[in-house]
Amino acid sequence: MLDAALKTQLAAYLQNLRQPIELVATLGDGSSAAEMRALLEDVAAASDKVGVRFDGADDRAPSFAIERAAGDAGVRFAGLPLGHEFTSLVLALLHVGGHPPKIDADVVAQIKALEGRFHFETYFSQSCQNCPDVVQALNTMSALNPNITHVAIDGALFKDEVEARQVMAVPTVLLNGEPFAQGRMTIEQVLSKLDTGAAARAAEKLKDKDPFEVLVIGGGPAGAASAIYAARKGIRTGLAAERFGGQVLDTMAIENFISVSHTEGPKLAAGLEQHVKDYDVDIMNLQVASRLIPAKAEGGLIEVQLENGVSLKSRTVILATGARWRQMGVPGENDYRNKGVAYCPHCDGPLFKGKRVAVVGGGNSGVEAAIDLAGIVAHVTLIEYDSQLRADAVLQRKLASLPNVRIVTSALTTEVRGDGQKVTGLVYKDRNSDEVHNLDLEGVFVQIGLVPNTEWLKDTVALSPRGEIETDHRGATSVPGVFAGGDATTTPYKQIVIAMGEGSKAALSAFDYLIRLPAEVTEQAGA
Repeated sequence: MLDAALKTQLAAYLQNLRQPIELVATLGDGSSAAEMRALLEDVAAASDKVGVRFDGADDRAPSFAIERAAGDAGVRFAGLPLGHEFTSLVLALLHVGGHPPKIDADVVAQIKALEGRFHFETYFSQSCQNCPDVVQALNTMSALNPNITHVAIDGALFKDEVEARQVMAVPTVLLNGEPFAQGRMTIEQVLSKLDTGAAARAAEKLKDKDPFEVLVIGGGPAGAASAIYAARKGIRTGLAAERFGGQVLDTMAIENFISVSHTEGPKLAAGLEQHVKDYDVDIMNLQVASRLIPAKAEGGLIEVQLENGVSLKSRTVILATGARWRQMGVPGENDYRNKGVAYCPHCDGPLFKGKRVAVVGGGNSGVEAAIDLAGIVAHVTLIEYDSQLRADAVLQRKLASLPNVRIVTSALTTEVRGDGQKVTGLVYKDRNSDEVHNLDLEGVFVQIGLVPNTEWLKDTVALSPRGEIETDHRGATSVPGVFAGGDATTTPYKQIVIAMGEGSKAALSAFDYLIRLPAEVTEQAGA
């Protein structure tokens, strides 16, 4: 099942097992069962601390549990944990086997202190880059607390179950049989939903923060680069982010990051976070900024208010809040979000196997999505508002060669239709003739660009008509001491490598601003 290189890597990882574990499988029939048997035999052969049995009696087949001798670890996979989930399998083996997870000690204590019974079910797809974070978080919690159990379910393998539970997006998490969450979540975010006092305790810790010299808002490529460049100057640096990694976490293949021929978003995001942690940066994750209050005088303290009511202060601020997927803004879109309306073809595409879908958007993202989906679904209709596609010529040629793709240009999407539970169709108007068309389909993938995360900055810093932060050639905004970089700004070409450069420039400009402040101004401002 595993090639020689993976077997060698697996054997090396499993040397970290501290206690014996056993894989207990319920196989059933079919090719997936045979593949699971081969996979589990390969895993057992990689370490003498791993045993395997094929006499399980789980309701789902094929599936397997990872158990300690004491039987107090509730980690199970229903389906094959391959693709993006192979790492989840390796980590689950290690954590159930006693190897400590790489999370903060206070997070471990918080997990162990949870009371009650928590049975989680996560639906994933092997091509989903968002799913491993959720699967790994819940597996880790299950390995640490005997009151928590988790089963990760391959939605493509258990189609009847997916249909019955109306799962139309991954990752989808159920807790004790009821909907719990959808989309990427870190272990801290899961805990914040379970432990109602966690947010208050986190806010309390932030209250006593001393003022920073540079405070970065945002944890994507621009924010990470800003924090690294500021910290390297030896000045007190803080970074507050809603989720470290930002939009990169939702990116599948990255093939234009110079010197790295291929990587994936979550891998790059993990590298960014580790690089920032190599320096003395105060990282404040899961924090959402709500208001920016300029300094009262030159060199004074700028205030950033957070949604939890806490205020952070700094002599300079770097805005690197990035962007999010743009929505169509038509009737039915919000009603059927994650019920047929999707924004990540790599994550949710496998759930639409054999079905009819539409892709809205004819740029590179839209055409790439249509190409990917064409290999999974029955039929793709690509809808573009303009009179022609805007994607690169090489992508357009590939799209035109696919037999199950229809391209519609000069089309305005006006409505997403549904039956109250899921998407059943899409309505668009021909912009040339005003004729209205109804498409019967099961999925709509929206790929129409990005919206900057700057709503909280209105009436504070100058924004463009599109809501982007206006910056000069040094990354300075209209507010003294406030700089910006990345996809939230007017800088053209929203690319990772450009965001990193702009973030670095903003940090250097902030440092230059600080060292040019008159000494007496700095002293007065700090008084």
